Amino acid sequence: MTESSTFDKLAAYIAGSQATALPAEVSEKTKFHILDTLAAMVTGSRLKPGQAAINFIGTQGGTPEAAVVGSSVVTTAINAAMANGMLAHSNETDDSHAPSLTHPGCAVVPAALAVAEREQASGEALVRAVAVGYDVSSRVARAMGGIDARGWHGHATHTIGPMFGATAAASALVGLDPRGVRYALAYTAQQASGITSWARDSEHIEKSFVFGGNGARCGVTSALFVASGMTGEENAFDGENGFLEVFCPRREQFTEWVDTLGSHHEVMLTNIKKFSVGSPIQAAAEAMTSLVSSHGVDPAQITSVEVLLPPEGAKIVDGRHMPDVNLQYCMAAIALDGGKLTFEATHTYGRLFDPAIVEMMAKVTLKPNPEFAKMERQRPATVRIHLSDGSTLEEHCPAVKGTADNPMSRQEIEDKARDLIGSVYNDRGAALVQAIMNAESLASVSELRPLLTEA
Repeated sequence: MTESSTFDKLAAYIAGSQATALPAEVSEKTKFHILDTLAAMVTGSRLKPGQAAINFIGTQGGTPEAAVVGSSVVTTAINAAMANGMLAHSNETDDSHAPSLTHPGCAVVPAALAVAEREQASGEALVRAVAVGYDVSSRVARAMGGIDARGWHGHATHTIGPMFGATAAASALVGLDPRGVRYALAYTAQQASGITSWARDSEHIEKSFVFGGNGARCGVTSALFVASGMTGEENAFDGENGFLEVFCPRREQFTEWVDTLGSHHEVMLTNIKKFSVGSPIQAAAEAMTSLVSSHGVDPAQITSVEVLLPPEGAKIVDGRHMPDVNLQYCMAAIALDGGKLTFEATHTYGRLFDPAIVEMMAKVTLKPNPEFAKMERQRPATVRIHLSDGSTLEEHCPAVKGTADNPMSRQEIEDKARDLIGSVYNDRGAALVQAIMNAESLASVSELRPLLTEA
């Protein structure tokens, strides 16, 4: 192994990230994603997956290093990272990175938050750690195939890419040197896991663990192992049976992606959701809400609804048992609720069986559109509403609001966070927004605890 190897460059970048200032636009975008993920945690703490995580961690005890959001539990950084990761993906409002097929925020931010609390790190340190986590998460997942992959490799990126991102963030915060980072990445390679059976989980609990909790837990574990003095192999990525050989069909391109570290920040390509539903539904929801609200559509006049999505996205959201990832349900809810898609509507499981919803869902047809096959990143959708008078209303959304191609404004992101946080803590939303957007003034991340917990 030479000093110029790709793995050495990756480790050195992670180890040096706390000493390197981020460009202003990258720092601001990273704070958007921290804020968005914290809002997801707060609301997730009141949903079944979040409650399950809090109830479990509450029985585990442990050194009081970090808090579990939405609760009075203070536990080890490893436990807090896992629980907060599950909270962050309890409700499908967390961010996503389409090119790598990952949800980086729900693993990277909980890991960084827990370790930052443990280390009494500053707000600026948290922002830098999260940025490097996104950089590493997305590059590893791209090497695994990202959005172009099929089968196991593509879907496993949901847990494995963010797991390495969580490791990077945690390693930076505990101050590992390049050799220590290499050890930590080796321990994460040994923990890399995730199979697509999570899609059969009808209550979102296992899914929240796979997407958020597992990656956050494993990443913090790896970094703290090494911080405690553990050593390991110095290059788990290369060579026979290395991570790249075993997991990464596009490993030949990994060097190119590592070479862009520092000049290209993956957080800039990461999407923030406008609606608290699965990513492939976002554009369809935007088109449907626009049509129903702008035309004052009477649901009794709807004879059928056609929705065209990219083929891969269509598979993910077709007739699922969870309202927030069921396209037919979301279209029906929008039609019946006057052109709105609220957080409450997308997280009320019982409504899936409401006769009016069931009747409207039967009118919704989801069609994979081959013309959208190369446009998964933009998440386009076309919606057609056919009415009883023979007319058809149609809207095409080429790039959903919140994607890199059509980003939400700072005001829109802050408004979303205030609304979500305010649904749980009605007097804290504005204060948390201000704290995160002025993170440089936080001497210690632990100052956030009163805004996020029951303590």
